Amino acid sequence: MSLRERVARNLRRVRQEKSMSQEDLAHRAHVNRNYVGMLEREEFAASIDMLEKLAGALGIDPIEFLRDDT
Repeated sequence: MSLRERVARNLRRVRQEKSMSQEDLAHRAHVNRNYVGMLEREEFAASIDMLEKLAGALGIDPIEFLRDDT
């Protein structure tokens, strides 16, 4: 599994565990709603700064995006 795929899966998993929509996450992270979807579909790769911003909005440590739960 590529790192981009791992980040996308973990982003989606954590967001859903927090019962948060893509729109809610985007609003809390101050990013475009479409961008969150593009990250989850692996259309874009998130920068380190973006991972930090998304983690803050989700209330998690950014390392959670890199976990291998397979």
